[in-house]
Amino acid sequence: MAQAQVIGLGRSGIAAARLLQRKGQQVTLYDSNQSATLQKQKQQLEQQGIQVKLGENPSLEVDNLPQLIAVSPGVPWDIPILREARSLGVETVGEIELAWRYLQDIPWVGITGTNGKTTTTALIAAIFQSAGFHAPACGNIGNAACELAIAENSQPIDWVIAELSSYQIESSSQLTPRIGVWTTFTPDHLARHYTLDNYYQIKASLLRRCPQQVFNGDDPHLRKIGVVQWENAYWTSVTGKAGLLVAPERGIYLEDGWVIAFGEPILPALALKMVGVHNLQNLLLAVGVARLAGIEKDAIIEAIANFPGVAHRLEHICTYSGADFINDSKATNYDAAQVGLASVSSPVLLIAGGKAKAGDDSLWLETIGKKAAQVLLIGEAAPQFAQRLQDFGYENYLVVETMEEAVGKAAQIVKQKDIRVVLLSPACASFDQYQSFEHRGDDFRQLCQTLGE
Repeated sequence: MAQAQVIGLGRSGIAAARLLQRKGQQVTLYDSNQSATLQKQKQQLEQQGIQVKLGENPSLEVDNLPQLIAVSPGVPWDIPILREARSLGVETVGEIELAWRYLQDIPWVGITGTNGKTTTTALIAAIFQSAGFHAPACGNIGNAACELAIAENSQPIDWVIAELSSYQIESSSQLTPRIGVWTTFTPDHLARHYTLDNYYQIKASLLRRCPQQVFNGDDPHLRKIGVVQWENAYWTSVTGKAGLLVAPERGIYLEDGWVIAFGEPILPALALKMVGVHNLQNLLLAVGVARLAGIEKDAIIEAIANFPGVAHRLEHICTYSGADFINDSKATNYDAAQVGLASVSSPVLLIAGGKAKAGDDSLWLETIGKKAAQVLLIGEAAPQFAQRLQDFGYENYLVVETMEEAVGKAAQIVKQKDIRVVLLSPACASFDQYQSFEHRGDDFRQLCQTLGE
C-alpha cells in the first residue's frame, strides 16, 4: 500500500488525511504540538485507521520514503523537511492542490487578495447558490477543500468557490480556477514570504493560470500594474465609468447608484446592506464573476437582498447605551483595520492590539486621529501601539490588556461620552491570546452580549 504523510492536524490536514486514506493510501499525520484537543483528535483518527504522531516532525528514511507529503496551509512551504523531501524526489503538495486533483473536472472560482477575500467569496457563493448551483465555499472559508472532494460522490458539485491565501497558492502549482479574482494587494505575511515581490508573485501565479480574471481597479497597487501585465482582465471601479482601466464592456462599475456589469445595469448598490466603500468593491467583483459564469440578474438581485454579511467583518453585535458594538476581528493588518475604521460612524471607541504584523501604519494612525474618541489597547502589541499613538500625537488611549477588560471599560465609557460605535478592529494577528481571529471575534461577541445583564 502506498504511503502518504500529512503535516498539520488542523481541519485542512485532517481532511487531506481522510481523502488520501479513502483513495487507498496508508496515512500518517504529524503535528509538532501535543495539546489535549489534539490528543483527543489523535484517538478519533487512529480509530479510523489514520496514524497520528504528535510532538514530532516527519522523518525521511531513504529506504522507506512516502509517495506523497501533503501540508496544511499554516505549514511554511520552505521548512527543512519539505526541502529535503523535494530533493529526494518526494512529491509535496498543499491541501488545496490535493483537493484540486480530484475536483479539477468541476469549474472553480479562486479568490485571492490581502483583504476582502472572505466577503467577496461569501457574496459569490451566495449568488451561485441563489442561481440554483451547488457551489460550496472552501479554503479559508467554509469547508476544507478536501472535505468537498470526499463528499463529491454523494452530492455532485457544480462550482467550487475557493478563498485562497498566499500560503495555499504557493503550495498549489497546478490549481487552475476557471475564474480568478484579485481583491486587494498590500504588504502582509512578509515574515513568511520575506519580500513584497515574492508575495505578489505568489498571488500573480494563480491569476496567470486562470482563463478569466477579475481585478479590483480601485486598489492602488493593482491599478498601477494595471493592463500592462493583465491586458485581458476585467476590472472594477466604484468611481464610475471614468475610473475604469478598460472599456466599459470589460468593466464592472457604479453609475448613478447602480452596479453596471459590462454595460448592463444589474442592481442598486444600496441593495447591499454592508457598510463601507470596500464592500461596494467586493460587490462589484462578485457581480462580475456571476455574469462571467452566465448567472442571470434575478439570481444576483435575490442573493444580495438576502445577504446577511459575514461574521467578524464589520459584524454588528449589539447596541448598548446608544453605541453600536461592531466586531471587525478579521482586520488582522493595518490596511484592513483602517478600512474598517473609515467605514463606521464617528466618534468611535476603537479596540486594537494582538500580535503585531509588519506594515505601514501611517494611514491607520491618521484615521484614528480623525475618527477615534478613545483607543483601548489589548494584547502583546499594546505597548508598541501606545508608543506609536504617542509619537503620532494621539493621547486618548488606554492599555487594558485583555478583551474582557476592553469590553468592560468600553461599556463604562459609552455611558459617559458621546460614542456612536465601539469597534473591535485589531490591526493584528490573534495568536498572542487566541487560536484564530474567529476565536477572538467570538469572545468579543460573547462579552458584548452579556452587557446589561
